[in-house]
Amino acid sequence: MANKIMTSMNDSFKLLNTRTIPCLGFGTYLATRGKNPDVIGQAIRAGYRHIDTASLYGTEPEVGEAIQKSRIPREEFFLTSKVYKTDMGYEKTKEAFQRSLDKLQTTYLDMYMIHWPLPYVNYTDWRKLNLDTWRAMEELYFDGKIRVLGVCNCMPHHLLNIMENSIVMPAVDQLELHPGYMQEEAVEFCRKHGIVVEGWSPTGRGVLLENEFLKGLAAKYEVSVAQICLRFLLQSNILPLIKTSSLERMKENQDVFRFQISEEDMEAIRNMPLAGWSGEHPDRLRVAAVD
Repeated sequence: MANKIMTSMNDSFKLLNTRTIPCLGFGTYLATRGKNPDVIGQAIRAGYRHIDTASLYGTEPEVGEAIQKSRIPREEFFLTSKVYKTDMGYEKTKEAFQRSLDKLQTTYLDMYMIHWPLPYVNYTDWRKLNLDTWRAMEELYFDGKIRVLGVCNCMPHHLLNIMENSIVMPAVDQLELHPGYMQEEAVEFCRKHGIVVEGWSPTGRGVLLENEFLKGLAAKYEVSVAQICLRFLLQSNILPLIKTSSLERMKENQDVFRFQISEEDMEAIRNMPLAGWSGEHPDRLRVAAVD
């Protein structure tokens, strides 16, 4: 997949089924647990139209309410939700999907995703479980209730299981990606097969904001460390999912199109030591986060 230079948050990535997805997404994990209960409405007023939620997050009702209150036409949003690992399987996925629609007050989703490929570590029948889940999602896709099918936290072997046994190919893989943790093998596999990659936790749970190397680059380009992380992902042809409750940072995170990181500095970031990893991996027990 050739790199596309994004010039504004209104630019988009083209997906395998010819639909498009806005190049910046607003993530809602834990978004409503802070001091600002209207954080999602605030993000919409700040200009975000690509909203990422999930049944696990507990934010679907707030997202649905914020979209309704905005009075912006539903079709102007790109709305994503996910089926959690405890709801996988053919029948349970359809039931979980309907619950998400009801909470989001919508009749369709722009994208629905498998949240985790395994319900728990060492689960041996994950291949069948993923395929049963995907079959339900395909039927909803062909019924027009889902526009795009995707996955989260899937490594190449998880993707191949779906790709070799399904009609609709995964269009997006959402992975933990940021300076210091780029999962090169998975990203390269996705690029080879035309799968758009989204990056969650683009600042490594905020740990990278205090990274001295990145702070030096931020000073060089006269931007924030968060902007360096987001711009790095965009120049790597990866779609960042931004999460903040601050209006100032919402606007700052949109302002990543007026500068470009040099190839020399891009290479230096790519060669950073491991940093900011959450410790999560779909096939292994969670380890202590790497800060």
